[in-house]
Amino acid sequence: MLSRKGLVPEDYLLTRLAEDVLAPRFKPVQRKARFVAKNGSCNVAHTNIREQGRFLQDVFTTLVDLKWLHTLVIFTMSFLCSWFLFGMVWWLVAFAHGDLDRRRDDFVPCVTDIHSFSSAFLFSIEVQVTIGFGARMVTEECLSAIVVLILQNIVGLVINAIMLGCIFMKTAQANRRAETLIFSKHAVISPRNGKLCFMVRVGDLRKSMIISATVRMQVVKKTTTDEGEVVPLDQIDLQLDNPVGTNGIFLVSPLVICHVIDRTSPLYELSEQDLQSDSIEVIVVLEGVVETTGITTQARTSYLSEEVLWGQRFVPTVSEEDGIYAVDYSKFGKTVKVATPSCSAKRLEEAGGVAT
Repeated sequence: MLSRKGLVPEDYLLTRLAEDVLAPRFKPVQRKARFVAKNGSCNVAHTNIREQGRFLQDVFTTLVDLKWLHTLVIFTMSFLCSWFLFGMVWWLVAFAHGDLDRRRDDFVPCVTDIHSFSSAFLFSIEVQVTIGFGARMVTEECLSAIVVLILQNIVGLVINAIMLGCIFMKTAQANRRAETLIFSKHAVISPRNGKLCFMVRVGDLRKSMIISATVRMQVVKKTTTDEGEVVPLDQIDLQLDNPVGTNGIFLVSPLVICHVIDRTSPLYELSEQDLQSDSIEVIVVLEGVVETTGITTQARTSYLSEEVLWGQRFVPTVSEEDGIYAVDYSKFGKTVKVATPSCSAKRLEEAGGVAT
């Protein structure tokens, strides 16, 4: 099954999409764990949370966030426990009224045909799931039986609404749609329109579009403020090169997302050698509204220093064939070498820009 998780790792499909990519010339340095994994999962562990009760205040979201096995166990146990509880109540009602040991022919029970706890349990199931086999029914003899009938119907409706809604939300989660939003295995740095640019490629494997799609880039690195405060995960936004002045994109075919390395860029003073020796991570976030469901979805990935190819650019994937535009995903991650100075964008600007 095609998925973002399958398209990105080296041991699956994207190795074919991004084959023939040259490895960086510099040996990767030992670095700390990445902040965002290639498949978009955040490498963050939350510890020492003392206010665990806050999760119970939002039970529905907590249930949706649980694993499928835990959700199914809770789903099953919620129904079984409610059936057993009300089965016990029905047995007590019948026992208190003398339905279990009646002897007169003119005796009117609270619930017909209840002779033991087993029959009370079966009646509880019939009431809550509205099966109605017809043998057992509530009479007008006992007010308590009518009250229990009303309470069990209300409780059953609440359990159905919560659990079925939880199952629906888990099957229709937005991250399922993000499985078909893909990113290139590597990022590249090369000249574009006379300026040094940092570029990645994004694509959507489905024909149904992502409405109002936007892309954001951030550099995550360790920084120190002027006062000496150390920020271990400083998140710095990267301005994207978009003629319309926003980060919005029309994701019908694979697009190359470009960040111009200028004076405001955190990559401004990094040369090719500095990039491979520096411990930075570039996070790319693609989000938008799913056209078919109207749910907002988000796909993420990241690029470490050793996953950035200096002096290369992406090959085109779109060609016109018989009056339509065809996308060749076998070229999605392929790059070619281009003449690129190995110095930083700062020194390149001081030297007068890229020679044409």
